[in-house]
Amino acid sequence: CSVLILFFFTRKKLKESCPLLLRGEMDISPSVSLGLQACGDSSHVPDAAYRDLVGVVFDVLLQKRDETALESSSSLSSLDQGVLKEVYAALATFTLHAAQNDTDVVNLTSLLEECKLTPDRCQVYADSYSARKNDLRALLSSTASRFPHVVDVNWRLDYYIKNNHVDKVNQAVYLVSLKTQDCGQSGTSDVQFACTVEQLQDLVGKLKDAVKCMDKVATSA
Repeated sequence: CSVLILFFFTRKKLKESCPLLLRGEMDISPSVSLGLQACGDSSHVPDAAYRDLVGVVFDVLLQKRDETALESSSSLSSLDQGVLKEVYAALATFTLHAAQNDTDVVNLTSLLEECKLTPDRCQVYADSYSARKNDLRALLSSTASRFPHVVDVNWRLDYYIKNNHVDKVNQAVYLVSLKTQDCGQSGTSDVQFACTVEQLQDLVGKLKDAVKCMDKVATSA
């Protein structure tokens, strides 16, 4: 029982540390949040520059233009280059995560408002996102190679007294079923395996190592 409690505690920690992995939900890192706040600051990014920035971000992600478009736009090239790099990276990252997780416009707008963007700027972004989200998701699905993410776990404990050769075994075996889901798909698949207590303990140890790595990444982001 203690092993299984630790297993689910580890899964809970992984879910908290990496929500995109287990829940498919939108999550913003501190660096992206700061970049989006700069997008909402008209003293750094005037309205005309913001509209052009949104257009360039979507065009670059859809491979219609490359990043030289940032230099060819008069409204963008006149911005401080440090600010331009920050807001471009933040908006591009935000857009990719939104498309990957099929985030709806209502949630996106709420996130942008939390980053101090005005309603007008939120609407500019929302209109572009709504018009191009399907194209972005189609492009991502054709180019990305991502593993399915775990959405649930079921298990059963069996106790084997004898094997097929009528030899005494007297061993507990855990039957574990991982529910997995591919990005953008509503259905789930099962990944099933059997393991002993020792093997499950080894799995838990490796999961705990993974959680520590994710915590380090989250702290340094």
